[in-house]
Amino acid sequence: MIRGIRGAITVEKNEKNSILIAVEQLVKNILDLNEIDPENVAQVIITMTKDLDSAFPAEAVRTMDGWKYVPVICASEIPVKGSIEKCIRVLMTVNTLKTQREIHHVYLEKAAALRPDLTG
Repeated sequence: MIRGIRGAITVEKNEKNSILIAVEQLVKNILDLNEIDPENVAQVIITMTKDLDSAFPAEAVRTMDGWKYVPVICASEIPVKGSIEKCIRVLMTVNTLKTQREIHHVYLEKAAALRPDLTG
């Protein structure tokens, strides 16, 4: 079965290292909580808010073990007034036997406010 797993994290500063560390932390949390092996990841889409422009977030994923052949793409998040600043979002498409209810979506730092129904 193919499932989507969502996640988001915020950073304090628009710095390359901060962005890459945050993306790696978020992706590792998604993998660990959902018991996913990179071999079962079909693709990853990463968006960032317009106030983050110091790094390509896909760089963090591509350097992780087992991710060389996983398609990863970056995009800009829609600039909605009043939205959370310095936010990185991930949508990971995976092959898994888990049901929708068994999937653990991950929202870290200030991004936890995006989906309190999933972070509790």
